[in-house]
Amino acid sequence: MSRLKNVFIANWNLSRISTTSSCAKISSLSFSSGSHFYQISANGLPQKFLTKPLGSISKGSQSNWVINRRQFYNEAITKEYVARAKYGGRYMVTVLPGDGIGPEMVTYVRQLFKAGGFPVDFEEVILDSYHEDPETMNEAITSILRNGAAIKGNIETREHSKYFLSRNVELRLRLNLFVNIVHCKSHPGICTRHKDIDIVLIRQNTEGEYSCLEHESVNGVVESLKIVTREKTEQVARYAFDYARSNERKKLTCVHKANIMKLADGLFLKICTEIAKEYPDIEFNNMIIDNCSMQLVSNPNQFDVLLLPNLYGNILTNIACGLVGGPGITSGRNYGQTHAVFETGTRNTGKKVAGQNIANPIAMFSASVDLLEYLKLDSYAQIVRDAIYKAVNVEKLHTPDLGGKATTSDVADYIINEVKSQTQVKVFQSQA
Repeated sequence: MSRLKNVFIANWNLSRISTTSSCAKISSLSFSSGSHFYQISANGLPQKFLTKPLGSISKGSQSNWVINRRQFYNEAITKEYVARAKYGGRYMVTVLPGDGIGPEMVTYVRQLFKAGGFPVDFEEVILDSYHEDPETMNEAITSILRNGAAIKGNIETREHSKYFLSRNVELRLRLNLFVNIVHCKSHPGICTRHKDIDIVLIRQNTEGEYSCLEHESVNGVVESLKIVTREKTEQVARYAFDYARSNERKKLTCVHKANIMKLADGLFLKICTEIAKEYPDIEFNNMIIDNCSMQLVSNPNQFDVLLLPNLYGNILTNIACGLVGGPGITSGRNYGQTHAVFETGTRNTGKKVAGQNIANPIAMFSASVDLLEYLKLDSYAQIVRDAIYKAVNVEKLHTPDLGGKATTSDVADYIINEVKSQTQVKVFQSQA
């Protein structure tokens, strides 16, 4: 086999990889070099790469293996590619309790994993509004980089802090968690105005108004910059279409304000429209943010997948979560090219109900399901999902935010015990 010049190649792997794009499953030769991953496919087959290729290699005389000369910009690393820390058959996950109800919810998640015997250990980093020093944030970043995944509570931004930058935003920017996914689906056991809602909101997570670029030009005049780039927009748009296709979604709606912000939102809409042409099997339309807000509360069943810039995604995600029961129900997933962070869908701290045993733990338990699926522990994830469904829709253990009288511990203990009953090893004593 010929050599690639100036490249250290390690971890060769001849495997069969399933892509998230329109490509079918293909046999490929893959290898990693440092932080980069390369996939080498047989001539004439679809190819996908994560960085600019450096040359070509050959695989004997029967088949030539080549590296395509296209630089990766548009696609997230799929689950198959992401490295996860695993020691002695157990996964290591970073946990950031955060503020408000975060520490309570994280404690219940840890109890759940212990009761279920899940092969997951937690590395806790206390990152909250009271630990503002940069060293604490660096410790959290290092932990997530090492472990590959994290579950977190929301971190409050203190108004008079000398580090005014939101720690939540800083985390997403430094880890390049470019996409946020929130799946809002109706629970039959929860009384809401609209029934049978099933909407996925896919949000650009690192640009727009959350670029954290603002300054006071002169006294009393503040400029806040909204950043929209082709690279980041292509990345999240292609991810959204790939997600829709792989999850058998039929329609994708791009939300924008291009009638006013003709350059910024105009670029976002233009790129999404261009990429939509590559996915003829998915119906594509666009809607202005103000109209979409009204349509979402009046006729939410018309929507399937919403593709949103950062700020609009924040607003519509909270509206959609409210339609299916409020902030205590839905989880949120943040994905980068090599790491993932799981949290509640509305990213609220819940400080007003902290310590009162009335907060709804369902959203954080749902985030733990997302985490288990990310770790490919699908059977455990299904057990927890079934326990959540039974608690909410069969037993109807509803906390006050859902109009019920159950306490946090009532709901959490039921789910934990249900999971334990499905995972514990039963030993039967033989009779003489």
